Amino acid sequence: MGKLEGKVAAITGGTRSIGRAMAEAFLREGAQVVVNGRDAAKGEQALAEMGGGDNIAFFAGDASTQETNEGIVDFAVERFGKLDIMCCNSGGVRETAPVAQMSDAEWALEIDWNLNSVFWSMRRALQHMIPRETGRILVTSSVEGKLGKPGIPGYVATKHAVNGLVKSAAQEVGTLGITVNALLPGLIETDIVRETGPASAEMMGLPSYEAMLELFSQESAIQALNTVEQVAAAAVMFASDAAANLTGCLFAVDGGTMPY
Repeated sequence: MGKLEGKVAAITGGTRSIGRAMAEAFLREGAQVVVNGRDAAKGEQALAEMGGGDNIAFFAGDASTQETNEGIVDFAVERFGKLDIMCCNSGGVRETAPVAQMSDAEWALEIDWNLNSVFWSMRRALQHMIPRETGRILVTSSVEGKLGKPGIPGYVATKHAVNGLVKSAAQEVGTLGITVNALLPGLIETDIVRETGPASAEMMGLPSYEAMLELFSQESAIQALNTVEQVAAAAVMFASDAAANLTGCLFAVDGGTMPY
């Protein structure tokens, strides 16, 4: 039997990058999985590529909205009968600007995508898990939730806030068999990073996107970027029964980047 045999998981932003790696790892470990993405056609293509058959389903919607974050939870319960694992995974850098130049609209977008999305999906998942007195909440945060970088104040601020939310929620449900943890990846060259990376590099005063990748590599103990598979492996561990006494953790999957 796999580590997640008989478990049901929902993953926001689950059709690409870290979310997709989580979905594939969960399927291999025996879970039934619901993944979310904005584009229905791309979502169905991703499901076909992952090859989970009847054990995987797609829920379409924009993960920066309350409707989608609550909807994926309810859909998972309707489709598979329960929800054991909620991966609040969707997020990333959408807007790059110094604090003095960031507009209200840009700030609000970062808040919705990276902070409110986690709150909405976590709250709904807990409403299903608390009566059953069992469950795993796993949030994809970032090393920027403990550090800071210029030019991405919205992302940095929301990841700090997400880490606080994880700690508070863990205290609230710790006696109910429910754990709440955050994974803090270092830089991974995902498609989102490739899209926003050049602007981020410029904001950091670096000459190129490639220079930014090299800087992040040099800052780590392993002298290399991280991979989505490494994050997914940590997710499996925290989602499994082996992690029953691990809660309120801010777990770095960063190759030794953070100084604490």
